[in-house]
Amino acid sequence: MAYDENLAQKIRERLADLSEIEEKEMFGGIVFMLHDKMCVGVLKDQLLCRIDPDLYEDALEQNGCHPMDASGKSMRGWLLIEESGISRAADFEHWIQLALDFNERAKKSVRKKKSANQKSK
Repeated sequence: MAYDENLAQKIRERLADLSEIEEKEMFGGIVFMLHDKMCVGVLKDQLLCRIDPDLYEDALEQNGCHPMDASGKSMRGWLLIEESGISRAADFEHWIQLALDFNERAKKSVRKKKSANQKSK
């Protein structure tokens, strides 16, 4: 199973009225980009949210929420929420809205330029 398509569809429906939404498959899942910035996504069967790092510690106390680990290191502001934490519509909306609110202030990732050697491969 790559990722939960039902959860991805639920996110699509929630974000349908927003402009500048782009879907990208990455990390073995799918992410939804808003204004060219990662906002929310699905990894396996969990909701991925990028929230304000200042809210991170409190968010981790909520049901079904845990840090996203990249290479064994937690990424402050990046959360994974299990199904138990988004089973109610209000909970799902809470996490999506936190991600949307932060997206306004979030910085875009800096893309690394490929060197001449990498381009020719």
